[in-house]
Amino acid sequence: MATELERVMDDWLARIEDRLAHWLPPKKRYNARFHEAMRYSTLGGGKRIRPLLIYATGVATGQDLDQLDGPACAVEMIHVYSLIHDDLPCMDDDDLRRGKPTCHKAFGEATAVLAGDALQALAFKVLSTDPAMTDDPAIRLGMIATIATAAGYQGMAGGQAIDLDSVGKKLSLVALEEMHIYKTGELIRAAVNMAASNRPDLAPELARGLNRYAECIGLAFQIRDDILDIEGDTETLGKQSGADQALGKPTFPDIIGLSESKARLHELHQQALAALDGFDASADILRDIANYIVARIH
Repeated sequence: MATELERVMDDWLARIEDRLAHWLPPKKRYNARFHEAMRYSTLGGGKRIRPLLIYATGVATGQDLDQLDGPACAVEMIHVYSLIHDDLPCMDDDDLRRGKPTCHKAFGEATAVLAGDALQALAFKVLSTDPAMTDDPAIRLGMIATIATAAGYQGMAGGQAIDLDSVGKKLSLVALEEMHIYKTGELIRAAVNMAASNRPDLAPELARGLNRYAECIGLAFQIRDDILDIEGDTETLGKQSGADQALGKPTFPDIIGLSESKARLHELHQQALAALDGFDASADILRDIANYIVARIH
């Protein structure tokens, strides 16, 4: 029997692809190569976990998804910008992303940097100007602040800085979790909280449950990534398997072992599901996303 996520997945993926294409510059404009790099990295691939979380949170809280297209696009643009920059030779130096050459391999390093910069800026333009979003300026500003925090020194950029500084070092479990809460978890949490904030009348206990759910799946996502770096293969992953090991990066299996990493993944999964106990079947898609994150093969 199909899950609720499976029932909506194709429609939601098509929806976010269409809305992203709407906001991205067309290929045939001036500076076409630069614009093509933005489209190349953003369209036609990826799991779209963060936009799916925005839509699923919208369903769980009884919202009109039209108001959430803008935040869904913005969070995916921030995510893609981070991938472009993370893949650069000065960062992780990756050749593959989403089963195809990374942006700097396809378009050159300078164009890749600019494409990432432009996607980050475009995310804030979308949140500021999308006419379908709420007309409450306080909610818009709150979303902008949430995603800015998740992308900056208290989020992805800060986590990446710790990651680069940790190569070849043996981190404690606490330090490793802190790094990944910043690098991966904060943007996942931002996706859920941005959607929840669009319902200012949401009961505080439900908002807290959603936040806790997002915290758990954000860390679980990274643990699963670390496990897949060992157990996955390059063709299935769409990126080079064993890359973290080759770079000497600290990972959960490296710190606590593969078996204990899987146990921690299971623990976070159960905590995420428990955090949604205040919701009825309307949150089943969120539950399905948690199930998918811990069982995914790429």
